[in-house]
Amino acid sequence: MKTIMIDPGHGGSDPGATYKGNEEKNFNLLTAIIVRDYLLSKYNVNVLMTRTGDQTLSLEERSNFANGSSLDFYLSVHHNAGGGTGFESYVYNGNVPSETLSYQGIIHDEVIEAIKSLEVTDRGKKRANFHVLRETKMPSVLVEVLFVDNPKDVALLNDTKFRQSAGISIAKGVAKALSLPEKEAGNKQLFKVIAGSFAERKNAEDRANVLTSAAFESYIDTVVISGKTYFRVQTGAFSERDNAEDQLKALSRIGIEAFILTEGKPPSPDPTQPPTTEPPQPTQLPGIDYSIIGPSLVQAHQLDDFVKTINPSAPAVGKFYIFYGNLYGIRGDIAFAQAIHETNYFRFTGQVKPSQNNYAGIGTTGPGNNGASFATPEEGVLAHIQHLYAYASIKPLPEGAPLVDPRFSLVTRGTAKNWTDLNGKWAVPGTTYGQSILSVYKRNLDYALKAIENQKALLIDALGKL
Repeated sequence: MKTIMIDPGHGGSDPGATYKGNEEKNFNLLTAIIVRDYLLSKYNVNVLMTRTGDQTLSLEERSNFANGSSLDFYLSVHHNAGGGTGFESYVYNGNVPSETLSYQGIIHDEVIEAIKSLEVTDRGKKRANFHVLRETKMPSVLVEVLFVDNPKDVALLNDTKFRQSAGISIAKGVAKALSLPEKEAGNKQLFKVIAGSFAERKNAEDRANVLTSAAFESYIDTVVISGKTYFRVQTGAFSERDNAEDQLKALSRIGIEAFILTEGKPPSPDPTQPPTTEPPQPTQLPGIDYSIIGPSLVQAHQLDDFVKTINPSAPAVGKFYIFYGNLYGIRGDIAFAQAIHETNYFRFTGQVKPSQNNYAGIGTTGPGNNGASFATPEEGVLAHIQHLYAYASIKPLPEGAPLVDPRFSLVTRGTAKNWTDLNGKWAVPGTTYGQSILSVYKRNLDYALKAIENQKALLIDALGKL
């Protein structure tokens, strides 16, 4: 199996070309990741990356890494600057094997063919004395994908569809140049682990920094949904779903909620084998009541104890969630899981600040609008429960507490009976919002059950000593 290395240029303290807040290093990484993911999902090939996050690497470190890795091909990904426009590619301007020139031609032509409908200028196949082309011992090509400082080009670079098209065309060119064998039909899925999707890039950067501090590599991509841009933090892409599931478990241990984004076609059934009788995977979590209305199963102290395993400084608000949950007939223990999801274990790494006592993100509708504030933690929990009641019930508010939810009257009453009905309502687009809440709750249940088992063992031991 052939091995290639993809090198996203610049990174860390070296942003590369910059223009009105756009940094070349970010575009380089985004494009390189697309190339890698496409190659891994479609072809039998080993792919190494010089960086998968915002690391600082010298030119010598890049070429030394390549030369020590038994590579068949080295690809350097850049985005241009200097007032021009268009796409160009480079090989070393000294002596190079004929196959290097052949690789350049195939990759270059594949890219131009893919983006020619956008009237992108073909700046040609060029040669230069670049370090990573001169010092690497294997066939090496450097691509410059449009110009960061050209308004028309940078608009394309900020378009998810264009980046996807350009990255895939580079990958196809590499595969064609190196005659990479395609994978069997059953091995074309790729499982990406997404550790957060944010409306503001700053929040995505904060999440990426948390991941880096916990030794998880990540990068930020953008996706446009219903005309709105979201910044998505990806930490891993796997050809086996089990490996992606393991990544989710590792992330959950540091209090990071993540989900798996599956790309590619599922395996085709083997016509020589009988059809499977295994039921399809449930979209919900087994053993959990999905309705918003209902009794709590977890006790207040178990809620507080659970969250403190991740954030020892978390406020002790479990008693308020259970009390007001019971008053309104709302699952207060799952509402607590929702608060964990909204506040990142009460660490408030998003737009809402701790002083707001707003555990549900009520009124946080976009940049510059940080949402409602409540005088005390108890009032903040009450507002959260009331907001859930507005969605789950059409009955009048029960007596015993004043209305403190400022957006109660804005909710279409009774439109969300289950937690997953909040998808696209409480969070937009939020296609997995309810599932994320239930995932947190399941871990809280597991924690509570283990605590009960430990307590039971202690009681049995004490009884045996009497």
